[in-house]
Amino acid sequence: MRAARSFASGACVRAHAEEHAEPHRREDVRNVAIIAHVDHGKTTLVDALLHQSGIFRANQNVAERVMDSNAIERERGLTILAKNTSITYGDIRINIVDTPGHADFGGEVERTLAMVDGVILLVDASEGPLPQTRFVLRKALEAGLAPIVCINKIDRPDARVSEVLDEIYGLFIDLDASEEQLEFPVVYTNAKAGTATRDLAREESDLGALFEAIVGALPGPEVSSGLPTLFQVNNLSYDDYVGRLALGRVLAGEIAIGQNYALCTPDGTPKSIRLSHVFGWNGLTRIPLERAQAGDIVAVAGIEEIQIGDTIADRERPQALPRLRIDEPTIAMIFGVNTSPWSGKDGQYVTSRKVRERLLAESRRNVSLSVEDTDSPDRVRVAGRGELQLAILIETMRREGYELEVSKPDVVTRERDGQILEPLELAVIDIPEEYVGVVSQLLAVRKGTMTHMGPPASGRVRLEFSVPSRGLIGFRSSFLTDTRGTGIINTIFDGYTPWAGDMQRRTNGAMVSDRAGSTTPYALFHLQERGTLFVGPGTPVYEGMVIGEYSRAGDLDVNIVREKKLTNIRAAGHDEAIRLTPPRILGLEDAIDWIDDDERVEVTPSSIRVRKRVLAQAFRPKRKTSQT
Repeated sequence: MRAARSFASGACVRAHAEEHAEPHRREDVRNVAIIAHVDHGKTTLVDALLHQSGIFRANQNVAERVMDSNAIERERGLTILAKNTSITYGDIRINIVDTPGHADFGGEVERTLAMVDGVILLVDASEGPLPQTRFVLRKALEAGLAPIVCINKIDRPDARVSEVLDEIYGLFIDLDASEEQLEFPVVYTNAKAGTATRDLAREESDLGALFEAIVGALPGPEVSSGLPTLFQVNNLSYDDYVGRLALGRVLAGEIAIGQNYALCTPDGTPKSIRLSHVFGWNGLTRIPLERAQAGDIVAVAGIEEIQIGDTIADRERPQALPRLRIDEPTIAMIFGVNTSPWSGKDGQYVTSRKVRERLLAESRRNVSLSVEDTDSPDRVRVAGRGELQLAILIETMRREGYELEVSKPDVVTRERDGQILEPLELAVIDIPEEYVGVVSQLLAVRKGTMTHMGPPASGRVRLEFSVPSRGLIGFRSSFLTDTRGTGIINTIFDGYTPWAGDMQRRTNGAMVSDRAGSTTPYALFHLQERGTLFVGPGTPVYEGMVIGEYSRAGDLDVNIVREKKLTNIRAAGHDEAIRLTPPRILGLEDAIDWIDDDERVEVTPSSIRVRKRVLAQAFRPKRKTSQT
């Protein structure tokens, strides 16, 4: 038999099934999640499945990557939030969940896997399985889910299909897959063209081979008659008309509109509730349902106080399922109210109360985030799965009209047997062969250890390093600079390791404005030889604002608003022509990577600035190596 699902909710359902009736599988439904590394074509494949299932009209205008509905997802080309859709193939309804490919959003993936019975593992035909692939696949195999392997982008000129398939088999073996899981079917696809085949020698014109694999190789949901209702909330959404929506899978029994149920929350006291709406999906559209039975993935409305992990149970026999278990956060940042001289000029929500309420609301929706109070009422500590997850949260708040300032990311440590442990990451690096020495040296000073070096192929080498998470904070920018933009790095959490001691961070200091005003070309021209500027001419600045990176260690306070003194005496020669080097404009992630302990990133709806924690030059502590 297939490996037993490790999620406690599934175990509970089977235990109750044994008391009532022999469990069986529904043949009219397939619940499947698509998992892949970032940019391996997962959302494009879902697009093709939707189009070929007949969901859209022939003349309907459909956006590319239609599942990426969030504006930030479209801009970045990555999936941040797990999303549901449903298609029909013959008489079988296929519920598909598009999951995030980046490990920082692993909390979404872990909740998603509790709703499905099988997964499609999508792997690039050239790049092969990468760290995020390993992370998500490990969770799926531990849950006992049946896999289908889909090797995508077979049309790439550098595709190496047979080698990638061998790497996938090796990955399954490394992750202790069961014998049944190792007998996965393989489908070769070109998601962009919308084709799939089981045999590379045969060309197909559609995704029929993939549809057949889903229906034939993946099991339907396991159900039993006579069980009381069990529905666990895996995600939350909101609708302007019906209010809060709770998304999840009916694990046992059925749920119906207008019926009374018990809501089991962490306090242990069941509360009586009534469902006002039940929704399913037809393509991307939510459709109202009268009732849903075991195995269906649905959204329910009518319960404003419901949270992720809560259980909707039978009112006469209420039973709470174990809470969802999510991996703990590894990176933390301090979020605070904006204390710059220009606070309140740009944003709609600027008080510490508004910022705190927004962060607490996010932590209730996203259980992989934790929000803790600090010794200051104006600041809270937010911990998440990685820098990218926290950066996306900050960018989302910025677009919603919040003003805030954030600190340098730091790692979340543990203590075990009197020893301090810090997070460890596996970094997989793909670089041209000539940069192997440079990258090895960069990671050596950050306590990184090379664990694997692949043979050169097409002039590129794949390296694997074990690096403390601290060592990778701020590493990406220097890595791209030293590899001339040709390096690719992917990281994944790899457990905990004893504290590695002090670690080298940014070696260069900052150029700091010593007064308020607007930058002038004359001042910028004479300062650009001192380092790299972050601002151009005419940019408003204030005292304590960082305007560039100094070329030496230590900070340099500068007059960036200085103007050329004019006289009424005619000069004998010509004035020196002012030629300015274009500034390096820091984005949000660049700024978070760049700052040090005594600096902050100021975030407003229209600006991202780097500043010193203490603005006034007279009160700012000097570094030992500071230059004057």
